[in-house]
Amino acid sequence: MVLIPIVVLIAIVAILIFYNIKIKKEISTLSDMSKKVNNLNVLQNFMDITGEDISVDEKIKKVNEVLIEKFEIKYSTIVVFNGAEYILKASNTDKKYWPNLMNLHMEEVFKESISNAVPKYITVDGEGEKLPYQKLDFGRSRSAIFFPLFIDNVYIGYWIIESSVMHAFDNVDTVLLEVIRDDIVALVKTVSYQEAMESIVRTDQFTALYSAEYLYGRAKAKIDSEPTSTVAMFRITNIEEINNINGRTIGNNIIIEVANWVKTLINSDQIFVRYMGPKFVVVFVGEDNESATDTLKGMREDIESIELEATNEKGEKVYVSPKVNFVLSTYYKGTGVEKVTKKLEEYLDSADKKEHNINYI
Repeated sequence: MVLIPIVVLIAIVAILIFYNIKIKKEISTLSDMSKKVNNLNVLQNFMDITGEDISVDEKIKKVNEVLIEKFEIKYSTIVVFNGAEYILKASNTDKKYWPNLMNLHMEEVFKESISNAVPKYITVDGEGEKLPYQKLDFGRSRSAIFFPLFIDNVYIGYWIIESSVMHAFDNVDTVLLEVIRDDIVALVKTVSYQEAMESIVRTDQFTALYSAEYLYGRAKAKIDSEPTSTVAMFRITNIEEINNINGRTIGNNIIIEVANWVKTLINSDQIFVRYMGPKFVVVFVGEDNESATDTLKGMREDIESIELEATNEKGEKVYVSPKVNFVLSTYYKGTGVEKVTKKLEEYLDSADKKEHNINYI
């Protein structure tokens, strides 16, 4: 009779053990699924940031903030080599550490990592020790992982994460971190065109207006703040005639006069750039074609009423007035502004030089 309770107890214990193992597996599975979902969310965050209408530097800073928040990293720093120098693109460390962090490629401890394109994990074992690259406040970081960044086997910088705890990354999922590293590289590669556009924007020496590249980089966020906008381009159609008869100096002065006059006619919501030569672009952000056309009618009349008094190359006093031809089109948020301006330019270049209308294409 005693055996029956013992057998029952053993059976109950066995069932409980089996149940606990099953629950543990389910919890582990749920935990893994949760991690995967979290990782997918981080990747989605990266993709969302890449698509935002903000500058390249802002995108990289936002990605760094996501890394710090989602993975509870104490310090995260991204440094990119632009072909001439190392630029610290993002870091949540105090600025006094930035000069040191921008020169980690020169540290002996990381040179092999860069040469072999593999991460480098370093940590200290005692309170009196310091990481090899540290120059200030030795207690700030006691563990670090250095990730060299490569695009198509070309070294383009590094990402380093740090912790104030010794051996903080001993059990970290390095596979996940390498995936994140690859995502950082993908982001840098994706925004390289945008960065190129932002870096080549110049200010025209005659009119003090931004060049056309401004539309494709820095101004894109403003343009895309509305679902649709109207892009208008105009050309001073008689500029060649003015140059031939009166000299290029007077032609340049006409361009300056026109630019200065248009500046007084547009408001802060509109964007005005010198596109190329005698061609200019005005973007009416958030305005439809009808509204923009009303403005352009007055603008055309005002421009053609300009009368520049000057002395030509023969020493004769002359009075010169510009003639302009306008063409406009609709721009849709998220599409290429350069596609619209190219279409407008082709129209103006093929139009009769005597035409000075307001056309819609």
